[in-house]
Amino acid sequence: MSEMLNVADDIAIPMAEIDIQAVRAQGSGGQNVNKVASAVHLCFDVLQSSALPDSAKKRLLQLNDRRISADGIVTIKAQEYRSQARNRAAALERLRELLAASLVETPIRVPTKVPDSQRRKRVADKRRRGRMKRDRARVEDD
Repeated sequence: MSEMLNVADDIAIPMAEIDIQAVRAQGSGGQNVNKVASAVHLCFDVLQSSALPDSAKKRLLQLNDRRISADGIVTIKAQEYRSQARNRAAALERLRELLAASLVETPIRVPTKVPDSQRRKRVADKRRRGRMKRDRARVEDD
């Protein structure tokens, strides 16, 4: 495996900034689960990263993602495969996808005004509907 995690064409995270630990997996798997540390815990400190631009760090910390702590540490646990190598690759891929998503800048929405013609049409439709409902009402004798 390379010594860098390529996130984009111009951004690569050094593997030294990513902490990967093997732990025992949970769930089914029989005796293998009890003996082998095949699951992987990946930790990445966003604030201490030298490779990520500040704008990407800011967008990443603003995400409402339970994998990112208030301290700016991304924690990913991969345990879907029986082998540690495949779980390690899966965790790194999830981190790469998360970081790549933070590099995309969302355009600022410019609020638009509802045209006067649409506003008039909406009010006219409401009046027409109100008249129709009023005409359907029970007629009282005088």
